[in-house]
Amino acid sequence: MNSKHKQRRRAGFTLMEILVALIIISVLATLVGVNVLRKPGEARVTAARVQLRNLAAAVRLYHAEQGQFPSQTQGLLALVEKPSAPPIPARYPEGGYLDARDVPLDPWSRPYLYLIPGRDGQPFEIVTYGRDGEPGGSGEDADLSSADS
Repeated sequence: MNSKHKQRRRAGFTLMEILVALIIISVLATLVGVNVLRKPGEARVTAARVQLRNLAAAVRLYHAEQGQFPSQTQGLLALVEKPSAPPIPARYPEGGYLDARDVPLDPWSRPYLYLIPGRDGQPFEIVTYGRDGEPGGSGEDADLSSADS
């Protein structure tokens, strides 16, 4: 019976082990949080790149299922609701092509631009003009495009 009691005691974590794990997690979370807060501009650029990839993947899926890209008139809104302007897709999926009800804004709270065809011969392109909202620029003000991903 003594050996069963010892096995039961060793089966769980001690309070000290749990506290040490919580302290380590807290320190790591603080370091990550501080690094992100120090570089909010870089975080926005990274977020925009991720959104551009996700939007471009949704446009490609729309094309694969519908046989055509959303028109310039339909724009990215065609990813979240069935277009009412021609060409109207025959097999539009319930829930659309994004996991959201609305097309996301870029990290600077502006709509993404949808170009069909794209500027450099791509079938489509999704663009954000960065922090300044103007074409051109560098760093956080640089244009970001789905063609770069």
